[in-house]
Amino acid sequence: MGPAGRGGSASSGAPLLVTGAAGFIGARFVESCLARGIPFVAVDAPGHFAERKEHREIAFGRVVDREALPGWLEAERPALRGIVHLGACTDTTQMDVALLERLNVAYSRALWRFASREGVPFVYASSAATYGDGSLGYDDDESKISLLRPLNPYGESKQRFDVWALDEEAQGVRPPAWAGFKFFNVYGFGERHKAGMSSVVLQGFDQIQRCGEMRLFRSHRPGVADGHQTRDFVSVADVIDVLHFALDAPLCRGIFNLGTGQGRTFLDLARATFSALGAEERIVFVDTPPGLRERYQYFTEARMEKLRAAGYRHPFTPLEQGVREYVQRLLRG
Repeated sequence: MGPAGRGGSASSGAPLLVTGAAGFIGARFVESCLARGIPFVAVDAPGHFAERKEHREIAFGRVVDREALPGWLEAERPALRGIVHLGACTDTTQMDVALLERLNVAYSRALWRFASREGVPFVYASSAATYGDGSLGYDDDESKISLLRPLNPYGESKQRFDVWALDEEAQGVRPPAWAGFKFFNVYGFGERHKAGMSSVVLQGFDQIQRCGEMRLFRSHRPGVADGHQTRDFVSVADVIDVLHFALDAPLCRGIFNLGTGQGRTFLDLARATFSALGAEERIVFVDTPPGLRERYQYFTEARMEKLRAAGYRHPFTPLEQGVREYVQRLLRG
């Protein structure tokens, strides 16, 4: 699996440290580690591991409280094969800047410094929210990152860490291998605890099951028809594959987009959900809440040439296939 801190290696059984392990993507990553026989230490708020029903079949093993992690790292100085930092406040409507600064910026900086000092590979989650309204494109060219203007405090927090990491590297403070990923619209099993921040697939699934219809936001932008707002929807299974690739290769350094490279409309997603359920299409358009309209992205589409050039060759899951697989797992309970 490439380099590991303080003499650790794949053969020595050194674990990965996974933050946000009780979250949506974190729990799926832990599942993949269990399937691959990769040891790990799970980091999150302790209550999350028990209270989130979608995690009931996951054997998390050793758990470290996210609030105690900095002290634990300093006291234990564990030999790690890598840090997979997925823990963050991911609520795009969160307006508490101080909270986002603490959870998304300061926490990430502490882990970066530990990884740099101890020689531990570091992989972390950034966000496509850093691209703002897309007027500067969706190119993960690092020379353009500082120019981006996110539309909300969440995106700004992710942007601040990306810029800070590049500055740290320029000053010679960096892990032996590191990769940040700008996640686009990730969907898949295990996100029910995200409630209003869950994917439109899950929200639509629930609406169809409850009342036979699915609600989408009406367009409030001239030239964009209702339902034609576009996102790069990426299956969580693909995200997990890329994270393992980053560790295994390893990716030496850099910030990369993580989408499919193909934007699809919310109408496409809705129709795929109805099809997966074998239900008649009934789509209702509702006004986008006024407070959200100025911060709403009408189009996202990842440029994926950089990750492809770094050696990632696997095809991404088509939207219809990914939605069908997700719905089938939801139906299994």
